[in-house]
Amino acid sequence: MNVLVLGATGLTGRLVVEKLLKRSGVTSVVVPVRRSLGIDSPKLVEHVVDFEALESRADIFKVDALVCCLGTTIKKAGSQEAFRKVDYEYAYRAAKLAKAGGVNRLILMSAIGASSRSTVFYSRVKGELEDAVRGLGFDYLSIYHPSLLLGDRKEHRTGEAIGMAVMPLANRALIGPLQKYRAIEAETVAEAMVNDLMESDNGKGARPVVVVWEYDDIRSLARGIQASCP
Repeated sequence: MNVLVLGATGLTGRLVVEKLLKRSGVTSVVVPVRRSLGIDSPKLVEHVVDFEALESRADIFKVDALVCCLGTTIKKAGSQEAFRKVDYEYAYRAAKLAKAGGVNRLILMSAIGASSRSTVFYSRVKGELEDAVRGLGFDYLSIYHPSLLLGDRKEHRTGEAIGMAVMPLANRALIGPLQKYRAIEAETVAEAMVNDLMESDNGKGARPVVVVWEYDDIRSLARGIQASCP
């Protein structure tokens, strides 16, 4: 299997790349990046690209599956417009290129609360992307809805740093319907995504399959347990 990972320099994306490289069923891991990951592996195929001109690199999207972990924050992007360009435009254009190139499986990192009807800008953009990629008709579309991601980020995010400090305690209070809002290790999400990808049926079903995974499902997938579709 040849897999393209979008957002490979981010927290979860890099973990996905590292885990895919260790899987015997993976032939190559293709990563379009602005800078090298610095990972030494014969399976890793890096392409330094201009994300404003993804269409000029359509050839690299001719793989077997796409894992999209691309994302930023409004603070890092500098504005809502710049945030939308990364989290919606780049991700959607990549998904379209992959579909046009014959890809039938997409694993998409989204976020808890994502909805195109949300009054929260971040959640609305995430929801609009989900709606858009649903419309592309992938045979298997797997959408992840984690809450706060825990892990060692390269860049410092003050808000998330505070959240990571208090969430282990707060998680205990999030029970029942609120459990889906629990913070989760990026390592767990990455493991779930890779297991999900390796176990997917490669579009052999009679109709397209769309699944959405939240906290409990993601943890089950990471342990190699087939979670039930929400």
